[in-house]
Amino acid sequence: MALRLLSRKRNGPQTRQQRRTAKHTAAQAPPYESAEPLTFEQDLLRRDLQLERYGIIVANRNRWKTHPDGETIYRSALQAIDERFALVPEGFVSLPQTVIDAPGCPEVDVETQPFLLSRYNVTNRQYQKFVDDDSYANLELWDEDTWPHLIDFKDPTGYPAPRFWQNGRHNQPLADHPVVGICSYEALAYARWAGFRLPTEAEWQMAASWRVRTAAHVLRRYPWGDALDTQRCNIWASNIGTTVPVDAYESGQAPNGVYQLIGNVWEWTSSEFNVTDDEGNRVVGDMLMKAIRGGAFDTYFSAQATSLFRTGLASLARCHNIGFRCVLDLGDRSQ
Repeated sequence: MALRLLSRKRNGPQTRQQRRTAKHTAAQAPPYESAEPLTFEQDLLRRDLQLERYGIIVANRNRWKTHPDGETIYRSALQAIDERFALVPEGFVSLPQTVIDAPGCPEVDVETQPFLLSRYNVTNRQYQKFVDDDSYANLELWDEDTWPHLIDFKDPTGYPAPRFWQNGRHNQPLADHPVVGICSYEALAYARWAGFRLPTEAEWQMAASWRVRTAAHVLRRYPWGDALDTQRCNIWASNIGTTVPVDAYESGQAPNGVYQLIGNVWEWTSSEFNVTDDEGNRVVGDMLMKAIRGGAFDTYFSAQATSLFRTGLASLARCHNIGFRCVLDLGDRSQ
């Protein structure tokens, strides 16, 4: 059910002309340009700053009190968080509980507390640092029940990395594009490694719909307003056909400056995807499903690229059009 929502698919086998066109397109694609390896700082605290593990630095301030640059690096991490994260105020959301979100269908109201949300999706460049820090071998970052699956989290050349990388390196021209080809567990591990977490589904919807508690009782269908505008997001109707850098579509920002909550890539959340059919029977998959939100560059039906549309995907899926962004709780960013 969920897979059908992620992209437009052709019906039936490809024709000879379609196969010939696909082969020609592949032949014309530019060669893969592997990103250069990183040279790590020897000092562990400076290395964390280099790796952009800002949440870890802030949370462990006291550990580095005797470090000669401890306070300076701590302030640098705080500044980076202030620049890269935006405040989502207190609010509430209504999550439909049936597959078909028809008027009058059962809903669950969820209160959300203020939190900090990354203004951008995690990029290939940022995820490369996670890979280069040998994080796929660091079992402390992974839930124990995911350990048997780590052997499958590889690129086509056999390196621990996102599905579409080569030799454990991202494609340099796509350095500032959202990382894709990672499952929900990889997204969770990165967030832990950096000192952050993934948003819940309710938090994601709050950020996109901006349903703050005011007398106006505002509920936005899109982060920028109530009308679809393909000049503000990257979906099928935008005619881009691939991902774009995470800082594109400035006009599509939410009121607090968060980019691309709609379009470019779907986004993993930490929430399980729980819905029922029209008769109240729970919809289940062959494996645990996690909620994904927001639509992607190949989302054909515009009704699926809104702040309110719900869907889910198998937690181990490593698709070409799903990325993620991080959250920092306000209590974790202290002066």
